[in-house]
Amino acid sequence: MTASIFIDGAAGTTGLEIRERLEPRTDLSLVTLPEDRRKDADARREAINAADVVILCLPDDAAREAVALIDNPRTRVIDASSAFRVADGWTYGFPELGFDVAAADRVSNPGCYPTGFLALVAPLVRAGVLPADWPFTVNAVSGYSGGGKALISRFAEEPELAFRGYGYSLAHKHVPEMQRHAGLVHPPLFAPSVARAFRGMIVEVPVPLAALPVAPSRSAMLDALHAAFDAASLITVHDDQPDELLMQVDAAPNDRLDLWVFCDPADRQARLVAMLDNLGKGASGAAVQNLNLMIGADPLTGLVY
Repeated sequence: MTASIFIDGAAGTTGLEIRERLEPRTDLSLVTLPEDRRKDADARREAINAADVVILCLPDDAAREAVALIDNPRTRVIDASSAFRVADGWTYGFPELGFDVAAADRVSNPGCYPTGFLALVAPLVRAGVLPADWPFTVNAVSGYSGGGKALISRFAEEPELAFRGYGYSLAHKHVPEMQRHAGLVHPPLFAPSVARAFRGMIVEVPVPLAALPVAPSRSAMLDALHAAFDAASLITVHDDQPDELLMQVDAAPNDRLDLWVFCDPADRQARLVAMLDNLGKGASGAAVQNLNLMIGADPLTGLVY
């Protein structure tokens, strides 16, 4: 039996990529709406309730409205917005961190920046290698596709635009999910930015090890990350310390998540670094992975790794 899938918001950047990944599959049937009915409330309600799984690629308020349209106990939801990432009754869609996506009816896809941050920090806090009450900071740069059509257009129309720093209100919507799912006492100080690359992301968490009450060694941090992810097909913990990490202007899509621990020779300072595709493991790829788990398919079907 094929599973019926409706992508609500399939015209956006994330939705389009999810649709491209799902269209060739024979184990799924896509519920679609004509262009002139794409925003019609009655048509959307019918499509949502006809689907086994609905994938929401909408702004936060629209995602909440879409969930409210469900009037049956059968339709399951994957939401790609930030509307439900810290909501009770929703499963956080990061299966490698132990969340039971396969059994969930309501799954909230992680944000792209939090995916990198949580992969680095959550296992180390859970293992007691880093303290939960440390004031973490996270610096990150993303490809401009993460900003959707508006930011894509801006980079296309302003060729002199090379780098954009933002989030200076210190109230970014990703911070609550970082804090909650890493089990932190304090919200991390988050410094996001965008570079002139379509896709890709580097997330870095600097840790002044010498200032910690008990300073872990680099090997202890690597051991904890290996224990958390060595069985994960999409996540690689690297033991080396390369001289540089590069984002490509026109990188190919991928669904990998690569992690490094950089330390000075005396283990007094560390830079924890994650690299991922903000549209892959950071958005569309994660949604496809979660869908696979929910319908009992091979978790890696439709993924690039």
